[in-house]
Amino acid sequence: MNKEQVQKALQEIQKQPQKKFVQSYDLVINLKDYDVKQSPLDFFANLPYAKGKKVKVAAFVDQQLADQASKFCDLVIRDTEFDKYKEDKKAAKKLAQNYDYFIAQATIMPKIAAVFGKALGARGKMPNPKLGCVVPPNANLEPLVKKLATTVRLSAKKGTNLQCIVGKQDQAEAQVIDNILTVYQTAIKQLPNEAHNIRAVLLKTTMGKPVKV
Repeated sequence: MNKEQVQKALQEIQKQPQKKFVQSYDLVINLKDYDVKQSPLDFFANLPYAKGKKVKVAAFVDQQLADQASKFCDLVIRDTEFDKYKEDKKAAKKLAQNYDYFIAQATIMPKIAAVFGKALGARGKMPNPKLGCVVPPNANLEPLVKKLATTVRLSAKKGTNLQCIVGKQDQAEAQVIDNILTVYQTAIKQLPNEAHNIRAVLLKTTMGKPVKV
């Protein structure tokens, strides 16, 4: 898949009836000759440009990281507040619904797992060490939060499709193309036979028809 193919797909999408709101672009990668039940896929791609959607980040910290977290994160949950969530299971589930990524201070990780593990784990949103979301008490959170703003998660555990948002219609075409190619290159590195495990790559808007790239 190359830049020209992506550009052509974007042009085809522009010919579709337009909506009264700015739609997002979704990239869909259909797999072949790959057993997701035996080897589930779950990985992150770091985009070169914003994906056009605000990413909401919450942080679980104690007093050591509280000030930094307040400066860079959308929500700060202090360890002193954990009991409230322990008693109110619905509040923990609501957190999982409303926030995209969770940062955890490593020194209180056992408490976080005990209180929030069930609610966040069910949605695959527990603070992820591979993504750098489990941090020491002296961590600098600013670069991590900036990185999360351009990070997308792709997973295939039952179906054979990988899908994620890659931009918006009001975004510069060159940025959307670079985001798409980045996701594609990241995806093929996760597959044993790389591009040979891909049946098709589709691009679509939020409410539009898929176009083959």
